[in-house]
Amino acid sequence: MKPKNIKERSRKGKQTMAELADRHVLYEKSVQCVSSEYKFVNKTFRKLRKRRARHLREDFCGTAGVCCEWARRQQDNTAIGVDIDADVLKWGREHNLSSLKSDARMRVSLVQEDVCKVTTPEPVDIILAMNFSYQIFKTREKLGGYFRRVYEGLADDGVLFMDAFGGYESFREMREKSKHKGFKYIWEHAHYNPINGDIVCHIHFGFPDGSKLKKAFTYEWRLWTLPELQELLIEAGFSRVQVYWEGTDEETGEGNGKYSPATVGQADPSWVCFLVAEK
Repeated sequence: MKPKNIKERSRKGKQTMAELADRHVLYEKSVQCVSSEYKFVNKTFRKLRKRRARHLREDFCGTAGVCCEWARRQQDNTAIGVDIDADVLKWGREHNLSSLKSDARMRVSLVQEDVCKVTTPEPVDIILAMNFSYQIFKTREKLGGYFRRVYEGLADDGVLFMDAFGGYESFREMREKSKHKGFKYIWEHAHYNPINGDIVCHIHFGFPDGSKLKKAFTYEWRLWTLPELQELLIEAGFSRVQVYWEGTDEETGEGNGKYSPATVGQADPSWVCFLVAEK
């Protein structure tokens, strides 16, 4: 059955699906997979350090989904989420933190602060800088300064986990669409400046009734390359930085969701990988 015409909906005073949508819910469904992130971080730390990580800090935490997943998984896990946006932290408290059992909820702290200024009562085992948010720092001085602060906030054997994206399509001004249950996700490279690496990206959402939630999220970043990131991390004091590259499914030729240390990657049109920096 085809959806009713949008104009007809408007005449009857009904709100469109876009007007009723919660952009944070849509983001979590289309962008984040906290269970997979938890498994990768937990397993990799254990393999590197021969012990289990307990204390985690999630920088640029947004709705703090990973913090909550971390506290939910183990009874002695603690998590600190840091974000400068009061509204998104409020959403995280009301929707994610509130879903935890009381004991787990007590082991999560959400802090409104600049990630370059935040301090924690004690050094942590793991710091996360995921979803490419560190790219908000557009100069070597600023990004290097952030990495130095991360280094200081880690335990003696602590580890920083980051993700990165690239490939020749990342330099194009383009849109990429994917379907999800009940909505469509659109990732847009709206602008790229090859002289300084500045990139502007948007996330839009589309719905079966024809309505759209345009520019639900906008990011103004510098598109850092893997060599630059590795160099800055070493300069900040990290003893070893490894790129974890995604394996390939032999049947489909697509990524298999499994990441392992690599020194050679494929020149794919687009890729996402992890950087793991050891103190």
